[in-house]
Amino acid sequence: MGTRLLRFEYDRQERWGIYEEDLRLIEGTFPTLRSILTDGYSQITRAKTEGIIISMEEITLLSPITHDGNIYCQGTNYAEHREEAGFTQQKPAYNLLFMKSPSTLSAANTNIICPQDVQLLDYEIELGLVLKQDITEETNINTQNIGDYIGGLVIANDVSARDIQIVEQQWFKGKSYRTFCPTGPYLYLLEQDEIHYLNDLELILRVNDEVRQHSFSDHLLFKPTDTLTEMSTIFDLRIGDLILTGTPGGVCLRLNKDILEKMIDINTTYEEKINYFVDTQKENGYLQPGDIIELEIKSRDHYIDLGKQRSIVVQSISVNS
Repeated sequence: MGTRLLRFEYDRQERWGIYEEDLRLIEGTFPTLRSILTDGYSQITRAKTEGIIISMEEITLLSPITHDGNIYCQGTNYAEHREEAGFTQQKPAYNLLFMKSPSTLSAANTNIICPQDVQLLDYEIELGLVLKQDITEETNINTQNIGDYIGGLVIANDVSARDIQIVEQQWFKGKSYRTFCPTGPYLYLLEQDEIHYLNDLELILRVNDEVRQHSFSDHLLFKPTDTLTEMSTIFDLRIGDLILTGTPGGVCLRLNKDILEKMIDINTTYEEKINYFVDTQKENGYLQPGDIIELEIKSRDHYIDLGKQRSIVVQSISVNS
């Protein structure tokens, strides 16, 4: 079975550990995910039998993804989400790629802060893939060699300010507020014989105990092999980079032809667009302060379990208050 890699604060230091029946400290200092995936595999292996056991109550959980890595994202990569976003369910001619700021990263048990200027806060459960090998040239990544490139799996919540993303047409801005990417609780490091589970994972997101999203990773329109191959033709990827593979249907966002046309109408003012868009979305169950969001991803046979996220939405405090 693969290794559950945790990052946390312990004794006023940032440390790494592995969590099996107990939490065991990994020897050495690794300031980034890239550094431990590059130089720390021997220490990870040794920690399984020799690592000092510490209590979960002694640590403060951190995101297993560190801020030095990039966050690459796929949009509308499930048929049911494409439909609610105003598209047809068919696989499109191209892969929709964008990015989030690494400063969005937060732990799996910390609050999601809703900014003062955001009215439509949405959730998106996503399967995250973490690279274990640099890709610096065009590469054919297929089912036979993908295990050489994907080192681990992680739960991510691609939190989105829809009024910013859609009205302003700024995906990066609308998805890059601080705390908008809870990840973890841990990074699951895959064994070579587990790579087939990429296509056999169940994704579930609940808001206040109500299931909002439920799907399986074999429903992805562009598979990880497709996406990594395409990315390799455009830009470099590095060990520790995070790829979010897209969200299933069930988000709060609902778009149609009329809404999309209104958003690009040059004769409609920004204020008119905001008011119109918020009015079309207000009954769709967007997140409110106090809402509890829980996410889990596991294989159909429960052999692989990426743990559970639990976040609470809180309203940011105005700097002028």
